[in-house]
Amino acid sequence: MAKNLVIVESPAKAKTIKKFLGSGYEVVASQGHVRDLPKSQMGIDIEHDYEPKYITIRGKGELLASLRKEVKKADRIYLATDPDREGEAISWHLIAALGLNDEKNKDKQISRITFNEITKNAVKEAIRHPREIDMNLVDAQQARRVLDRMVGYRISPLLWAKVKRGLSAGRVQSVALRMIGDREDEINSFIPEEYWSIDADFDVKGEKKPVTAHYYGSADRAEAGKEKRTDLHTQAEVDAVTADLAGASYAVSDVRRSERSKKPPLPFTTSTMQQEASKALNFSTQKTMRIAQQLYEGVDIAGRGTIGLITYLRTDSTRISEEAAAAAREYLGRKYGEEFVETVPAEKKQTGAVHIQDAHEAIRPTDITLTPEMVKAQLPRDQYRLYQLVWRRFAASRMAPAKYETTQVRIAGEGKTKSHVFTVSASHVKFQGFLTVYTDEEDEGLNAGMTGGIDERSVLTLRAFHPQQHFTQPVPHYTEASLVRALEEQGIGRPSTYAPTITTILARHYVVKEDKNLYMTELGTVVNNMMKEAFPTIVDTRFTANLEALLDGVAEGKVNWKTVIENFYPDLDEAVKKAEKELSEVKVADEETDVICENCGRHMVIKYGPHGKFLACPGFPECRNTKPYFEKTGVACPKCGKDIVVRRTRKGRTYYGCMGNPECDFMVWQKPSKIKCPRCGGLMLEKGRKLVCWNEKCGYVEDMPAADEG
Repeated sequence: MAKNLVIVESPAKAKTIKKFLGSGYEVVASQGHVRDLPKSQMGIDIEHDYEPKYITIRGKGELLASLRKEVKKADRIYLATDPDREGEAISWHLIAALGLNDEKNKDKQISRITFNEITKNAVKEAIRHPREIDMNLVDAQQARRVLDRMVGYRISPLLWAKVKRGLSAGRVQSVALRMIGDREDEINSFIPEEYWSIDADFDVKGEKKPVTAHYYGSADRAEAGKEKRTDLHTQAEVDAVTADLAGASYAVSDVRRSERSKKPPLPFTTSTMQQEASKALNFSTQKTMRIAQQLYEGVDIAGRGTIGLITYLRTDSTRISEEAAAAAREYLGRKYGEEFVETVPAEKKQTGAVHIQDAHEAIRPTDITLTPEMVKAQLPRDQYRLYQLVWRRFAASRMAPAKYETTQVRIAGEGKTKSHVFTVSASHVKFQGFLTVYTDEEDEGLNAGMTGGIDERSVLTLRAFHPQQHFTQPVPHYTEASLVRALEEQGIGRPSTYAPTITTILARHYVVKEDKNLYMTELGTVVNNMMKEAFPTIVDTRFTANLEALLDGVAEGKVNWKTVIENFYPDLDEAVKKAEKELSEVKVADEETDVICENCGRHMVIKYGPHGKFLACPGFPECRNTKPYFEKTGVACPKCGKDIVVRRTRKGRTYYGCMGNPECDFMVWQKPSKIKCPRCGGLMLEKGRKLVCWNEKCGYVEDMPAADEG
């Protein structure tokens, strides 16, 4: 029997596939890439058509020698690396590294195979349909790798020279950092605006519980029936409404009942899986991808052996194969009833979809009959929770919409001068549909509100008003989930880049994560400002999205990859040379302070570390004494009168706190101003180009004075 050799990427996958194919096949692993650009240099021949210089990755020599021995024994070699651009490139590199195109191997059959799931049927079907290497996909990967190398190896040394060693810039990472910085600027410059709401409790004759309605608006009697929503901005406006309604009678003016449908969610893509795992399971993007990889490569399930539980995890497609859809319809119809099964597949209703990578399916269970409960005993807790999320999402996407009845009630009160309207609404689920297996926070609120047995004949009596003061809130800080969503929506990066991008900016201490939120550190702000000043195009979201579209064009065979590089590098080279001459250093000199080192008596100096400034003894390495550095703002603490200083959280985020901490707990995130509030004499905070009183109840706001006004 002819010897067949299958080369995959991971050893875990190799073991699983070997069991599927039997003794006629040898399955080995390349353990990822075997060739790459050298680490010691950029590795791109600028003078000769930007040709990459690939070398064997350090430590892969013995592995390649072992693979060559297996190649000698085989008559046919199947390259079965992952089914994406990166996997295509790995197969192409294997051909070169193993000499599969050499004269000595001319009689061997070399084929590329891919499978979207690691199951026996999928693997055997792939063996039956081999193909050639898709050079369009390889070139798309080469273009991305070369572009990323050019940005990293030209700009990173500049950051080392201007700031400190160990920093890095990246084509996608720097854009993500700018997005976080822009969001933080937007939050810091946000000016809260006061507004009020009025809730009213009504007793309904014949009902035990009162009904709570929300104030909607008013209308002059001359415009009866044309009431409009009234925004309440101050307590005085609230008092005017309640005073006008003093002694008023109330009646139900309208009751409207309607039926609405809620469509099932689409099956998971890489991005939506990362987002939902973050919200529902509190997983980081990196953790989500690591666990998903384990579920994809294979898990030992009692009675079924080792199988991959989910399909390939790097995809932005919501497509589902006909076989998987048919299996889901059969299973769900049998388990829940035919009325719960979809009539129109969820992905068919998707509109505006772009950037669908290759021909991948959405992420789904390889076998829907293998429920989470059936495999719970064989899976570690985190694997079980992620599999359950994927299984439920896929099952929901194949099910019928949920239907619920909504009731909207309008209550009219005749005031002394105007008619006033209050509204109350409620929703009641009539048909669970996909909610049987999958709900999110929005779905959990479908039954909110109570209207009881209220109708147009109901007799209402006002029990009490409940006015409440509110302040508008800024947009929230990015979380890993919302950043992934924003990157995807703006066309920046692709499924394989989201997790490593976020991991990198966290590892470089450009950003810290606290309570899921991402915050810029002082170091991140310095790097971001430098990138915006010197390389505005690199950190421009539209430019980066257009570049991603060009890479998609390369993958589709519509754009030559060298053309993309030729159009990109000269501008980068010019910008780097200009920045080297014109960009100011942001290095912090060893500024001497009046703080005395208690160990050796020297004046301590200011140093700059990954988390910002700190005090260090200049006698290093003989004296290694260090202390936190407190930068005074020149503003007194409103609680105890001591200095307010610049502080940093344990993870590096900047805030302003009292020098007397921990005895005094004063802290704010915005920079305190030396200008006192003219209304209450309190502390003012800088928010963008505004000064805002620290005392929320005061609410005073004014424009920040020009620089020459102090």
